[in-house]
Amino acid sequence: MAISRRVFVKSGGLALVSVGLDPLFLARAAFAAYRPLPTATARSRPVLVCLFQRGAVDGLNMIVPHGDPLYYRERPRIAVPNQDVIDLDGYFGLHPRLTALKSLWDSKRLAAIHAIGSPDSTRSHFDAQDYMESGTPGVKATPDGWLNRYCQHDREHQDTPFRAVAFGPALPRILAGTAPSLAIDDLQAFGMRAPQPAARDRLTRAFEELYAGSATGLLSTSSREAFEAIQLLKQVDPTRFPPANGADYPRGKLGKSLLQIAQLIKAGVGVQIAFVDVTGWDTHVNQGASEGQLAARLAELGQALAAFAQDLGPELDDVVVLTMSEFGRTVHENGNSGTDHGHATAMLVMGGGVNGGKVLGRWPGLDPADRFEGRDVAVTTDFRDLFAEILARHLGARDLADVFPGFTPDPARFPGAISG
Repeated sequence: MAISRRVFVKSGGLALVSVGLDPLFLARAAFAAYRPLPTATARSRPVLVCLFQRGAVDGLNMIVPHGDPLYYRERPRIAVPNQDVIDLDGYFGLHPRLTALKSLWDSKRLAAIHAIGSPDSTRSHFDAQDYMESGTPGVKATPDGWLNRYCQHDREHQDTPFRAVAFGPALPRILAGTAPSLAIDDLQAFGMRAPQPAARDRLTRAFEELYAGSATGLLSTSSREAFEAIQLLKQVDPTRFPPANGADYPRGKLGKSLLQIAQLIKAGVGVQIAFVDVTGWDTHVNQGASEGQLAARLAELGQALAAFAQDLGPELDDVVVLTMSEFGRTVHENGNSGTDHGHATAMLVMGGGVNGGKVLGRWPGLDPADRFEGRDVAVTTDFRDLFAEILARHLGARDLADVFPGFTPDPARFPGAISG
């Protein structure tokens, strides 16, 4: 039997990462390996929701430095007019299509980190995304993602197959590794086509006999994860938790994913980490200002995040939502009324434990002499310092050096996104 290093097993909407299995054998074993089901857990477990804005969001038009005349000089066609900006502190403001987030800012549950990014200078989407998800800028050989490494080293919450969940058709790089993780394309379809427990056939028995004594236990354990996830989902039925408190999610993939993450949280299945991809941020042409291509994406983002916070209500106290993007855009607009690949960008942190109502990080300014390579916003906060702060202060991680190999997170450099 051919042995591959990593395999995805799909049943209904499920993709389960494992190592070294032929898909046919793993698929059969996933529904044949039977053990007592885990039960729903208490809902007070801290949760981290990561939202990746793939394509490099323009941080300057998301968190607008409207107090700097250079911003308007460099962007005569795509700068957000000062009268449209939702002012935050007299210098920075929200894009007007993010108005749904203003109440979260006012209640200190939303913060922005500007001039944040990778110390690596690449402007390649592929490389920059890989570095951000692996947590090792400039190193392409890292085998796993930083969220998976966190799960490997923090074993306190390994009592549920729903500990780490990505919403999408495949597991993202950030969750790849030896710690079990799930990818769910659609919660409503999850496991619906899974076969019911039946008499074990010869093939299943042969598989179990072959792998039951695996030295690592990973293969056997991972095959059970799929079975347990499906059975637990049927047991708790997260669809019993429709949007609460008048929450109105926008139509589309992002709104649906955040709604379903909220359902899993409220169902108490033990989610600790959830991940969502949001594409469409590569605005080389006709980016727009208050309206247009970027504005439409930001409107969806703002409405989805606001609905998620409203839906969770008091349970938001245990949740932190982090947005990330591989890099930012050029300060100067291009000839196609868009922006090209840049360096630093802006990220958002939302939740009950957030040190909100602030634009955090050291702002380098837009003067050409202060720009990276004379064209981009300079990186003054390494993204690993923000990620490490959230892991340490929100999730209680202790082995940060193991999560970010070759880098030593230092609380003195943390941007201060999490209270306490």
